[in-house]
Amino acid sequence: MSEFGKIDAISTPSTAQLLKQKGSVEKTAGGEQFANHLKSALNEINEIQVDGDKAVADLATGQVKDLHQAALAIGKAETNMKLMLEIRNKALSAYKELGRTQL
Repeated sequence: MSEFGKIDAISTPSTAQLLKQKGSVEKTAGGEQFANHLKSALNEINEIQVDGDKAVADLATGQVKDLHQAALAIGKAETNMKLMLEIRNKALSAYKELGRTQL
């Protein structure tokens, strides 16, 4: 009989087992890597926002050198901000869903 036929070998973990696994999962470097990627992405978005703000300020003061480049910088900043907000909303939704999960 194949290993897929052994259904009685599957058991549900107890709460104590899940808590032990939680402790071991928190110690892995995966969370740190995620945090580093998130920080990197936020720093990149911040730089794009600064460029967009500078383009708006240049337009307001009449110091714009290339109108097309300024419009592109503003559009890029707007698009990146919308993307960041959608990612934040999805992450918050996932966090709330995890909070509702019963062990």
